[in-house]
Formats: sequence, structure tokens, C-alpha cells
Amino acid sequence: MEIPIFQVDAFSSSVFSGNPAAVCPLEEWLPDATLQAIAAENNLAETAYFVPNGNAFHLRWFTPVCEVDLCGHATLASAHVLFEELKAPGEVLRFATKSGELVVKRDGDLLSMNFPSWPPARIDPDPRIAAALGGNPVEILASRDFLARYNSAADVRALSPDMEALKSIGGFAFIATAPGTDCDFVSRFFAPSQGIPEDPVTGSAHCTLIPYWAGELGKTNLHAKQISRRGGELFCKLAGDRVEIAGQTALFLKGKIVI
Repeated sequence: MEIPIFQVDAFSSSVFSGNPAAVCPLEEWLPDATLQAIAAENNLAETAYFVPNGNAFHLRWFTPVCEVDLCGHATLASAHVLFEELKAPGEVLRFATKSGELVVKRDGDLLSMNFPSWPPARIDPDPRIAAALGGNPVEILASRDFLARYNSAADVRALSPDMEALKSIGGFAFIATAPGTDCDFVSRFFAPSQGIPEDPVTGSAHCTLIPYWAGELGKTNLHAKQISRRGGELFCKLAGDRVEIAGQTALFLKGKIVI
């Protein structure tokens, strides 16, 4: 069996930055064990698979070790493949996912995703989180992910978390964030229990970051940067109980998987 595969760098206008995702268009679903094995073999933060469903697509995402309920950069990469490589008509794509319907639109040279908003809530202090992340977070909140706010982008950039300690705490993942100097806010994202020690650019984290920083800064349109080693840029908007997350994409690879 031959399966098409594309690798797209999301939230970047050029290759070798942003977040790489593998995308495999399928005519029908393969066994979950096969989908997971391909994702493990790819060894990227996410491998996305989609299957046509009328005028829309079913979309699923796998890390090297598990399936996840929501992934931004692999959704952006899937939209790139559909628009640019498979020449999907129109300006809007609709995906049926474990997080409900997700819509991606062309917006000039950007692709804009409409995702759920996950505002974080303050939690009882847990000294294990600050110790595992490092530095001195100003406050720690939680939604799907724990969110630790720091004073400056330099503080976030300097973090060198203890991944085994983060695993032992539980929860899905950990976001470190601070006000930006050349943008509204910066972040980094760590998900060692999901097989991703540090994700280069994380769309789903911004489901929490956007409502948090919209409240802190008193504005709904936000410019964000994820300051991992590869780095990425996101253009964000709070829209009620939804968020809009836009970015650029760059194709790195296309070929076939033989199994």
C-alpha cells in the first residue's frame, strides 16, 4: 500500500522554522494501530490524517505516542495540503474532529483557523510546577494545560524544564508565557507526557493564551510569537467563545509511504 505524505512547516513563511507536521490524505480510515505506527515512524510532534466526508473532511491527529483531541499546527498544515497541493476549491475548509467542527479560511497570505476558546482559571499554588519549569512564575493557571506567566520574554526563553518532573505532575501540557517586546505575548509549550518535550509552535495552546492575554491587555486582536528554537508567529483574535488563529505555511516535503 502507498500513502501520500506531505510535511509542512506551519506558522512560518519559510522552511526550517515554524512547526513541522506530517499530513497523510486517506481515501478511508486505516486501523488505529497503523495510524499510530506511521506517526511514530514520522517522529514529528503531529501526523494528521484526513478522509473526505461530503463537502468536508474528517481530521485526526497523532503524536508519536498517542492520538490527541486538538492540534493547531497540523490543522494548518492539512489546510495547506488541501488548498495548495490537492487544489481544493473555494476559500473555506470544514473539518469534523474530536473537538467539533473546525473551519479554516484563506485570509490573504495567511490561513486562519476558528478554534474553541479555553480560558484558564486560577488554581491553588502547586510548587512542583514552578520547580519543574524553572524560573519564578508570577502566577499559575489551568485549562487543558497549565499556564505559567513570567515577567519577561527573556525569562521564558531561559527556561530549561525538568521533563521527568513535568511528567510526574500530570495534566496534558505546560505553557510558559510572558509579555512580548516586539509582539503582544510570547510562549513556549512543553508536553512530555504526550511524547513532545517541547513543541515548536502550538496552535491549541493559543486557545488558552488568547483569552488570557485579551483579558490582561484589554484587546481582542493579538500578535503572538512562540519562542522555541525554531520559532513561529501567530496572528490571533478573541471572538466570543471562539478564537481565531492565523499563520503562514511552507511545504518542505512530499512523497509516499510504502507499507
